[in-house]
Amino acid sequence: MTGRRLFAKILLGFLCTFLLITQGVWALFSLRDRKSPPESAVAVMIGPTLVNMAGRAVETNGVAGFAALEKNLSPEQRHRLRLVPASQEGPVPPVSTQTQLVRPVKAPGGKAYNVHFDRSLDKGWRLNIPPELLVIGFVAGMVFSALLATYLLRPIGHLRNGFARLARGELDVRVGSAMGRRRDEIADLALDFDQMAARLKQLVSRRTQLLHDVSHELRSPLARLQVALALARQGGERQQASMDRMEREVERMNELIGELLTLSRAEGGTVGVDEYFDLFGILESVVEDVRYEAAPTDVTVALRVSNGADEDLPPIRGSSELVRRAVENILRNALRFSAGGDVIEVEARWSSRNGAFTIVVRDSGPGVADDAIDTIFEPFVHGVGGGLGLGLAIASRAIAAHGGTVAGRNREPHGFEVTMVLPARD
Repeated sequence: MTGRRLFAKILLGFLCTFLLITQGVWALFSLRDRKSPPESAVAVMIGPTLVNMAGRAVETNGVAGFAALEKNLSPEQRHRLRLVPASQEGPVPPVSTQTQLVRPVKAPGGKAYNVHFDRSLDKGWRLNIPPELLVIGFVAGMVFSALLATYLLRPIGHLRNGFARLARGELDVRVGSAMGRRRDEIADLALDFDQMAARLKQLVSRRTQLLHDVSHELRSPLARLQVALALARQGGERQQASMDRMEREVERMNELIGELLTLSRAEGGTVGVDEYFDLFGILESVVEDVRYEAAPTDVTVALRVSNGADEDLPPIRGSSELVRRAVENILRNALRFSAGGDVIEVEARWSSRNGAFTIVVRDSGPGVADDAIDTIFEPFVHGVGGGLGLGLAIASRAIAAHGGTVAGRNREPHGFEVTMVLPARD
């Protein structure tokens, strides 16, 4: 049914285009060649002359004279001129009407005739196109529409089948290979479908892994809570220590749930689109907080802002809390890896060329294994300083929710660098 609808639309479009082109060409040549009026107009203009000539021919030579005159006329003039016996018309008609010229005549034998000339311009084919050409156009349109519909429906069928399989949960389905050697928009759509399917598979896998990791993270404190609860019930000297243990485990679970809620909010792109804030102002506030935390360890946090003092910087649109959490998590991760006397460098700059803010955080810690750099921004990756493994994941998702990017790399000879790019949107 879909194929028939598409075929009918293509055929109708082809025929409409065909008629418009033919009529347009006819109108164009008619306007360009005004000095040569159409043959029908010429025939109307010389109608009275032809009637008089035909009348004299009949009066001189009868029907034979009229036939001899017709042989010398054009088909258009011959079609309009007629000789009718008066006995077949009854009363003699008026000499002329709006669309007819009539002249009563008598042949040499005395027989009466009427010479008729049709001067109507509405006779003949109204579309100014030969019927044969219209038939050829219709047949060509049928063939062209059938071939085009087949050419379009075959890849569309592969795409529909792919969507149906994807809806059934077959995340491994791909349709790009079924496009063959096509290099058009439909082939690009198939590639986009494959990328979408791969992304869906990745997201589902991540969700499954996230549920597994959450259950694992919750199982450990719950197990310790059960042990502490059993010891508390026994009373004695261990009761207070058991209560302290339960309090710590409850706090850990509460922290985990809070981090998961923040991660879910960041991944869902839930940002306050009506909130505008100063990114450099938030950065300065976060740096001050981290400096306070770094004071006991003798770690210096140095902030350098470029291109910010002399420019009217645009505000950031989104959630200031999410952005603050992202910068704070990255700075605290750098602080966790820094030893006494180290310097954490924070560089912030605005680029009017690409309309984006860039924040770079550099530490002098041991860095990250090269094969683990791509995974440190995933949830529950504990190779970045203990904790819940959600800090960098929240930072990555929060920046991505604002249209930005986060990337990390090792420094030489040691240390780690995280670069955040955040566009300023209108």
